[in-house]
Amino acid sequence: MSTNTTTIDVAAGTPFIDTSRDFDAAPERVFQAFTDPELVVKWLGPRRLEMRLESYDAHTGGSYRYTHLDGQGNEFGFRGVFHEVQEPFRIIQTFEFDGAPGQVTLDTTRFEDLGGRTRVVQHSVFPSVEARDMAVASGMDSGIKESMDRLEELLA
Repeated sequence: MSTNTTTIDVAAGTPFIDTSRDFDAAPERVFQAFTDPELVVKWLGPRRLEMRLESYDAHTGGSYRYTHLDGQGNEFGFRGVFHEVQEPFRIIQTFEFDGAPGQVTLDTTRFEDLGGRTRVVQHSVFPSVEARDMAVASGMDSGIKESMDRLEELLA
């Protein structure tokens, strides 16, 4: 059982969500898990959902699109653009859920070297406090935590 836990900070009255998690792997390995499409499908999203990766071009100026499918035939599409991919330090990208068109989030992910371990720090900026609150109400925190647990398993 891991001693690493995912911290999610949702400060009242701000359009931000801040997440952090430590991993027992070097920044290069963790960064690769965020940028290699063959690895992304193994950890991103809840276990109960299947991921169909339509495109994933993780470089500055690239884009992505994927769909999560549940057992009842429901599909949940996501897409975005990679604004900056600086290996193995930082990824800046947009994130948009098809179910909330126009509610584009800007995510910055930093990979901090802890001497053979890595702290992943994510800062998400929503277009409004209301959009952020809707995302939180959708249960995204459990999806984030489960994804981080799955990532840790992949890196083990």
